[in-house]
Amino acid sequence: MSENAGASGHETDVHFLRAVTDMAEHTEVMTGDAIYTEKGMKLVDKGTRVDSRLYDRLVMHKLRDPIDANLITGNLVDVASLMTLARQQCEQVELLVRMVKSMGDLERLLAPLKGLLLPQAIAFKLTVMREQREDLYHHSLQMALVSIFLALKNGWTERECVPLATAALLHDVGMLYMDPAWTDPEHRLSGEERKHLVAHSVTAMLVVRSTELYSRAVEIAVLEHHERMDGSGYPRGIKGNAISPMGQVLLLAEVVSAFFEKFTDMPGQRLSLMLRMNHKSYPADLVHLILPLLYDEISPGQPLEPLQAEFSHSIAALEAAMRKWTELKSDFPEQWQQMPDAQAAVLVEASLAQLQKQLAEAGSHPSQQMDVLSYLKDDALGMSELALVNREALWQLQATMNDCLRRRPAPDHGGSMFDVAAVDWCEACAQLMPHAGAAGVHAGKQSLN
Repeated sequence: MSENAGASGHETDVHFLRAVTDMAEHTEVMTGDAIYTEKGMKLVDKGTRVDSRLYDRLVMHKLRDPIDANLITGNLVDVASLMTLARQQCEQVELLVRMVKSMGDLERLLAPLKGLLLPQAIAFKLTVMREQREDLYHHSLQMALVSIFLALKNGWTERECVPLATAALLHDVGMLYMDPAWTDPEHRLSGEERKHLVAHSVTAMLVVRSTELYSRAVEIAVLEHHERMDGSGYPRGIKGNAISPMGQVLLLAEVVSAFFEKFTDMPGQRLSLMLRMNHKSYPADLVHLILPLLYDEISPGQPLEPLQAEFSHSIAALEAAMRKWTELKSDFPEQWQQMPDAQAAVLVEASLAQLQKQLAEAGSHPSQQMDVLSYLKDDALGMSELALVNREALWQLQATMNDCLRRRPAPDHGGSMFDVAAVDWCEACAQLMPHAGAAGVHAGKQSLN
């Protein structure tokens, strides 16, 4: 998507336009002003009822103004409706229930939402999100509440939390400009599609900037919500205190929300494990605030045999992935890691080395499999913990695959022997993990860093 799409209005975005016209099939949408092409030709009169039949006409032209600048609809998202949904979430969403209990005051958690500023263009986009991407709408509000919790616990004032809540609520508005087919769990993203997915944070920042209402700090925080403290995030790959304070809150709130949305069994324990295994990626002072909520969720008496089978399967997949890379890099010349065209291969090498170190420290390295199975043959709790370690290891393996494919050159630019090897390795790993590419977009976004 271009820099102008969805922000300056100089280019019609097909996916957002489709979402708007589809919404108009079940929610009344009217043209508040006539719609003109960039060259001044009138396409649609003022007062026209919008429906999906307009899509084909509008998508053929570059419009003078952003499409939503000319449209009006009833029942727009506003602060009151957000507050109502937030209260429901705090009663029904387990993560938020824990946060309210920790805060001891629901109204304190909700208070910053009352200060949100929602100009018509933003309210319209949020309404499209609510009507067409309800899961994304709920995620965005939940993200705002998690961000407020972290900030308040870290000593921020209620006033300081208002722009933070704004950035959190709007962090994924760029997803409206992506092909919704990418949210299909069975859809495996191509390398080019991953580049578009990476761009969604830039698009969201441009949408926020186009309002000319929010502070630069809000824009930057939206841009940074997938950065990581160790520099492994995107879109800029910045690290440490180069990430703004609000950006640091958002990057942790995003992964916390994603885990509780993605996993139904033991989300807290999974998240606690991931944060421990990736402690350099997240702000330690904020992680310290979330860990008390992630209590041990393993239930006594879990069947042992399925756990043993899962452990053996995941170990075999990890071992095969590591062996495949060793085979591929055996053809590399000496000092290959210093070669400028070996970036993708260097990424795979470093990621696998770090993963092997983490597995060895956790007692779950493929070389330790027989000892572990013997030692834990009657210990369901211990086997459950190691099964979680391996699930996280496979998730990190998927993250490396995604990052590698995202960084490879475009097909028409060819590729070095290192790029070819890295892509071959990714394809081999995909066969080892047939469902690894079937994560939803939020999980996919997390695994891109």
